[in-house]
Amino acid sequence: MNQLKQQLKSRTISRQAGDWYLSCSYEFNGITTAKKTDVIGVDLGVKTLATLSNGKVFDSVRSYHKFEAKLSRCQYRNRKKIIGSANYKKAQLKIAKLHTKVANIRRNALHKLTTNKCQKPRHCCYRSMTMSAVC
Repeated sequence: MNQLKQQLKSRTISRQAGDWYLSCSYEFNGITTAKKTDVIGVDLGVKTLATLSNGKVFDSVRSYHKFEAKLSRCQYRNRKKIIGSANYKKAQLKIAKLHTKVANIRRNALHKLTTNKCQKPRHCCYRSMTMSAVC
């Protein structure tokens, strides 16, 4: 079995919405594999996130729509708090965590879409229509 030789290039520690993250970057030489040329078409849409030419449909996640009322309520409650107070900071952290949750749901949906498409080596053809082209 081939062992990959890797070298750590950089690492970054960051804090976002009260959570700590470690990001590492490595450099390594990959293993080449035999190429297959399966072709699949991807139609990026308005109602659905994407539709593949094999018939598989990825529904768009409406993550902001799901948390819109909760975000609105938290922001409404935060409007009368004194800026810089402990309660203000706690409320801001709660709002930031909700925004992070919405972003993570979107990121997860895109990750699932791209992982599904890239499991087999293939060519991808994208089609995205603008509304001005339709009218």
